[in-house]
Amino acid sequence: MTICGIKLTHDGSIAVVDDNKLLFCVELEKIANNPRYTAIEDTGIIADILEQEGLKTDDMDAFVVDGWGGYDADALAIQPRLTIGDNHNFLQYRDEGRICQLAVAQYQERTLQSNVLEAWNFSGLSIRGKQYSYSSYLHVTGHLASAYCTSPFSKDQQDAYVLVWDGGMYPRLYFVEGHTGKTENLGPLFLLIGNIYTIFSQHFGPFKVRGQFAKDDLSVAGKVMAYVAMGQLRRELFAYFDDIYATCYDKPMGFANVFANEFKKRIIGQGYKDEDILLSFHTYLQELLMQKLEKKISRLGRKSENLCIAGGCALNIKWNSAIRNMGLFRQVYVPPFPNDSGSAIGMACAVILNGAGKNSLEWSVYSGPGAGDAGDNQAAPGWQAGSCTIPDLARLLYDTKEPVIVLHGRAELGPRALGNRSILADPTSPDMKDVLNLVKEREPYRPVSPICLEHKAAGIFEPGIPDPYMLFDHKVKKEWLEKIPAVCHLDETARLQTVNEHENATIFSLLTEYDKLCGIPLLCNTSANYKNSGFFPDVASASEWGRVNYVWCEGTLYTRLDRAPFTRQAASKEIVI
Repeated sequence: MTICGIKLTHDGSIAVVDDNKLLFCVELEKIANNPRYTAIEDTGIIADILEQEGLKTDDMDAFVVDGWGGYDADALAIQPRLTIGDNHNFLQYRDEGRICQLAVAQYQERTLQSNVLEAWNFSGLSIRGKQYSYSSYLHVTGHLASAYCTSPFSKDQQDAYVLVWDGGMYPRLYFVEGHTGKTENLGPLFLLIGNIYTIFSQHFGPFKVRGQFAKDDLSVAGKVMAYVAMGQLRRELFAYFDDIYATCYDKPMGFANVFANEFKKRIIGQGYKDEDILLSFHTYLQELLMQKLEKKISRLGRKSENLCIAGGCALNIKWNSAIRNMGLFRQVYVPPFPNDSGSAIGMACAVILNGAGKNSLEWSVYSGPGAGDAGDNQAAPGWQAGSCTIPDLARLLYDTKEPVIVLHGRAELGPRALGNRSILADPTSPDMKDVLNLVKEREPYRPVSPICLEHKAAGIFEPGIPDPYMLFDHKVKKEWLEKIPAVCHLDETARLQTVNEHENATIFSLLTEYDKLCGIPLLCNTSANYKNSGFFPDVASASEWGRVNYVWCEGTLYTRLDRAPFTRQAASKEIVI
């Protein structure tokens, strides 16, 4: 059975699964240098993507569309394309310019007794003027299904808990029975929807907005997670958070701004620094999550030692690590696409969980759009192409101490560059983090991640266990802090990605060669993209960007002819290249 999962709203994407194997997933932000979070506005792009992959819409046995929106007018405030219905909602879209309306399931269940795996079956999905029947699942179902079906637990038909905390919902715990796929809703941990983190943060520090009302901004959470390392924990503020939660709680969609404004009233004149406030709120939510999770599992009785975490809040590596370090679970899994970038995959996985066969998905994180063969790539004028082996590339990184854009194979799924659409650089230079942040026009407090040989990570990081998707925190060991300063965050942690030969043979070979040169089995790794856009789709885009001197793609090195010295001072004056 060939299934096409579709996410129409922000983080728009399509995924094709054939007989429980993911063929590909294309997020719109990762083609044509589209802006981050690009939605599918016109379904003609679905046919275009399928054709680029050698498929047609008629080849699909099933189309499955992600659900969206709540049950009342609150949902309309955040989604102008939405119309609220009694049992399902309607999204407006275009088919080659013609305005259409599509019935979809809603965001989450109405009650604990609702079946999260219930499919709504419809007709009328218009693609290039042809009508297709389709089904739709709740938005939360996509997060749940993608997390469980891609987890190591599903391969062995093991039971697992799934914690889903997304922007528009409370953190909710589910239990999936591995043999059958049967799913039980165990209810919310507490009554704060995920976007309270970003909305509260937009009342303080560099994220502050004018007035008393902040809107959910998908780009803020990751920045806050880095910024809080500058703060000092003020536990006395927890009493204010508790009091506001207890006395001011209103309906969920409007509470985040109420929470922030009530808090500001309570601390007037007390001189708290914004970075201390944000760290304290970050830690408050983290500890609340841990306490309530442990309490719920204790109260209900343990059913499994496995946990999957999904939803936009699962991009918070500090929270993920805190849960993993609790010792409550034997293994904690977070997919590389826990936010809505995994929703199209989740829709296909919902069909799998509803079937009578195996409940696992065969997949690779490198299943996004291809970069093309070196012969198909054309650099911008002013660049010279030449052959470059992996040992040559390692030597270039070591000798020049300059960043290199690396494009090869298919792009990574999810928001983290994992070696196939990355800027890689020497980690030993004290200035490299500043250089990369300046080149990418990022705030100076933002960290740069290490990409490290899996079998050598434990000697450098704590815990240093395999983490291939860059979704957990690791402490840099004291003896390594001065050796690899470029990948050490302000709090001496690193968002580690480990690599083995099976997961990414090219990057494994590069790191191995680099290690031979200098005894350092890792490199700096940050995403290769225009500011506020998805990954570079090809060499032309990377070279037109022109903010580094080298681009490597499939054995070919593209070198800027008028390259200039690469230093922090030059970067700060915007004359790097």
